[in-house]
Amino acid sequence: MLRTINAFINDESGAVTVDWVVLTAALVGLGLAVMSVVSGGIQNLSGDVGQTLANQDPVASPFPSSATFTANSSTYTEGTAATGVNR
Repeated sequence: MLRTINAFINDESGAVTVDWVVLTAALVGLGLAVMSVVSGGIQNLSGDVGQTLANQDPVASPFPSSATFTANSSTYTEGTAATGVNR
């Protein structure tokens, strides 16, 4: 009986599990801390993006006034299509 108790006391097979539980709990705590710091800025940014999208009229002005791009040798600048037709 004494050998069994000594073997149980000296057994360290569960120590790795305890280490992983502590490490996982620390990572979860760190994630929650980061989330609480960043969440306010993300809410402000998402509100700004939503307001900007709500203010856009895709029919009247499909591109911003500063839009300039080149695609397939067609150039678009300030509302003038490559065909020369003003929009």
